[in-house]
Amino acid sequence: MAAPKLKMRLGDLLVHEHIITNEQLMQALNSQKTTGRKLGDTLIELNYIGEKQLLEFLAQQLDVPFLDISQRRIPTEVAKLLPEVHARRLRALIIEDQGDAVLIGMSDPADLSGLDQLEQMLSPKRLKLAVVMESQLYEAFDGLYRRTADIESFASQLGEEYEQSSDFDLSTSFIDEGGDATVGKLLQSVFEDAVQMRASDIHIEPDEKQLRIRQRIDGVLQENVLKETKIASAMVLRLKLMAGLDISEKRLPQDGRFNLKIKGHSVDVRMSTMPIQYGESVVMRLLDQTEGILSLDETGMPEDLVARLRHQITRPHGMILVTGPTGSGKTTTLYGALSELNQSSKKIITVEDPVEYRLPRINQVQINSKIDLTFSSVLRTALRQDPDILMVGEMRDQETVEIGLRGALTGHLVLSTLHTNDAITSALRLVDMGAAGFLVGSSLRAIVAQRLVRRICEHCAIDHQPTSQELLWLSHLAGEQANTAQFKQGKGCQSCQYTGYKGRIGVFELLEMNEPMMAALKRDDTEAFTQLSKENPTFQPLALSAFDYACKGITTVEEVLRLVETVDVTG
Repeated sequence: MAAPKLKMRLGDLLVHEHIITNEQLMQALNSQKTTGRKLGDTLIELNYIGEKQLLEFLAQQLDVPFLDISQRRIPTEVAKLLPEVHARRLRALIIEDQGDAVLIGMSDPADLSGLDQLEQMLSPKRLKLAVVMESQLYEAFDGLYRRTADIESFASQLGEEYEQSSDFDLSTSFIDEGGDATVGKLLQSVFEDAVQMRASDIHIEPDEKQLRIRQRIDGVLQENVLKETKIASAMVLRLKLMAGLDISEKRLPQDGRFNLKIKGHSVDVRMSTMPIQYGESVVMRLLDQTEGILSLDETGMPEDLVARLRHQITRPHGMILVTGPTGSGKTTTLYGALSELNQSSKKIITVEDPVEYRLPRINQVQINSKIDLTFSSVLRTALRQDPDILMVGEMRDQETVEIGLRGALTGHLVLSTLHTNDAITSALRLVDMGAAGFLVGSSLRAIVAQRLVRRICEHCAIDHQPTSQELLWLSHLAGEQANTAQFKQGKGCQSCQYTGYKGRIGVFELLEMNEPMMAALKRDDTEAFTQLSKENPTFQPLALSAFDYACKGITTVEEVLRLVETVDVTG
């Protein structure tokens, strides 16, 4: 194609069309000299023009279409006509193969050098140009250039090497191999794909006739099945070496951790192995350290709850619990609170298993049960270290609970987690674990319970009419409001990998202790405590918080009902 050209320079055109002022152009040009970025990016960064407005203007000037590709189904094989490295570098994506021509979307259609390179790479096909938002391009890159083909290719190659090996167990051949060994490339592809798809966990599960590699994305497992079952031992061995585990021990579970640099991300990997019928199952929890620690405002907690929780964590003493099942974001909330409390005037000690984030100025202790470095033993010592604030990773046993409660009673602020379904049962759980009611009633100040629900993809959200069964459940939960609320769901698009969901958001309930509730605990009256908690005017249960999100179009009725199944919603 003949590369489209602007009749004037971009800045002069925008001034001529009265989209920006001459003064704004001069400021952008001065800023551009410092940053070296393109003028369009600089204007967007300075908020002089929106990205969509700029691209629509460029498309009009160049007489090319402006496309929204978020809901467009782009075949993977078409996108891969242009290799990923060039697609990302030139910010260009092949949208459609038209035989003798390709429709290619670019975020900078005035990049003449990029167009020349594309013409050379895609020759003899002609180029038809379209303008696409950069954010949509990068979303499409992550979804279309997945590593599944690489994973299958390396798995096949590794399987062939296994067949050609005379050793019964090929895995021992990889102990001294460098990073370029096939098993290393396979694992690199697995990790790259997981990071690209924002997976929280990777599961490697050998079966009788296949090897499953599953990723937990937005809380739901997605599966990739490989037929090369014999390569599992080589993969597990390499992972054990990376985590510093005993490679000769295959009969007992093991836990370890290691750090990886993947596509510019520093990823902390917590690994657990378990012997199963056809080998060893490996589960790896991925923690992206690059994103850093979220503040309380960034957790998705409503403003009123953040304000109330801030009031509680700034009190000089007492215990505050964050509860929920594994993977519900408890640690994120705790670290958000710690980051706000982390001041030079405060001595903070944490007792964790494992230490997930490294924080400056805070004394963090890693539990090691092999040498009897347990929560309770470290907690006793920590109380003698003159702390103002203690964070205990988890209340696991009676001894830890009692030491923590007594610490809260004697002038320390104690933060911890507990594996319970909701806030009300958390206080009762402490009593069930053996703590005296008067101790719980005197020390406990507030309980946060939380879950993560999937967000509706904003690109493909449509109206949703609940079924009669869903309405029945919602009416039981929220009364008449369920019949008048407007709900949405995602129909599935390129941006969300056709799931209808993209990302997750926290759902919270905050139970603050008042005098009647504390008195009920002190006299071991659990029924009165439960009733008083439900009548607390500031308390809104998890299920109702999730219902509010559904009414606002943030999540779906399906997600609300999924959460309802895990909590007690009876009045």
